[in-house]
Amino acid sequence: MLTGEGGTFCAGADIGSLRDAAGESQGLAVAAEEALAAFPGPTLAAIRGYCVGGGAQLAAACDLRFAEEGALFGVTPAKLGVVYPASATRRLVRLVGPATAKYLLFSGELIDCARALRTGLVDEVLPEGELGKRVAEFSAVLASRSLLTQTAAKELANGTWDVPPDEAEERGAYWAAQARASGDTAEGAAAFLERRAPRFEWTGGPAATGGAGGPGGAGGPGGAGGPGGATRGSRSGS
Repeated sequence: MLTGEGGTFCAGADIGSLRDAAGESQGLAVAAEEALAAFPGPTLAAIRGYCVGGGAQLAAACDLRFAEEGALFGVTPAKLGVVYPASATRRLVRLVGPATAKYLLFSGELIDCARALRTGLVDEVLPEGELGKRVAEFSAVLASRSLLTQTAAKELANGTWDVPPDEAEERGAYWAAQARASGDTAEGAAAFLERRAPRFEWTGGPAATGGAGGPGGAGGPGGAGGPGGATRGSRSGS
């Protein structure tokens, strides 16, 4: 789970640093975004207040985004004469579509939670004071599910943009075999029939570190193709 300190998720870079070291500052933001993207399991951004600039990059790199009412979102390079990174641009387009991505990139204007929800930039909007509770509850739900299923779904969902259909099918078949071999499929069926909570045991391994699209699977280095932070026990601030 990725969140910010206090009432702001992340308001972006120190503008003063862009005057002399714009490339370095942007490089750090991209490195953080890609590291987040490489995490193979589900990731969730919990957003309060401003989510702007580099903060929007990090949030978009997560698999899911929950926001508290009053949060504001912006992609602001046009205000600063900065070229938005190619990787971040592609990710934004995949998330909200070309038209909304262009609106955000061209104008640099901030949008509210209602519009962010409508365009797919966020997945849920919570009343003030309820974000933490909802994130904790949803994280517990994710932790109770099959990590193997989630890891495979993340790789395939992200990787289908970048690999030929036959290669995506091959990866899908590979993951299905891994699920059978791990015992997760049998455990899920048994738990359903016995009306109890499943006890999935797969926690990662070779299946999560190889495959289509480069090291870590279909989306890039280290994991299943997309940005994000961990829902199983890790917390990061921005």
